[in-house]
Amino acid sequence: MSRGPDAATQLERALVAAAAAAGCPIAITTSDWTRWASATFTGARHALTLRAGASPMLDYWLVGLDEAEFALRGYLVADITVIHVTRHGTTVTIALEALTVEER
Repeated sequence: MSRGPDAATQLERALVAAAAAAGCPIAITTSDWTRWASATFTGARHALTLRAGASPMLDYWLVGLDEAEFALRGYLVADITVIHVTRHGTTVTIALEALTVEER
């Protein structure tokens, strides 16, 4: 029996949906994750690269991303941070890091 999509897949889908809802569609160009654990939690660290068209809606979405709520089944997004934004004409490339934690 399958448990469903993992945290990385759910996070990617949630980011794409949230950006679309904000009026700034994105494409995920790279995505990688590594397992993470502390004394009390287990989860994963994620590194993603996004590409989007330059727009005021994108800028607004990025500013609020660290406070955004994401609905992931079985996981919480404990932290999400915009690491770097590069602008090339009308194309914006965004590097993100996130931490997901398994719900117990």
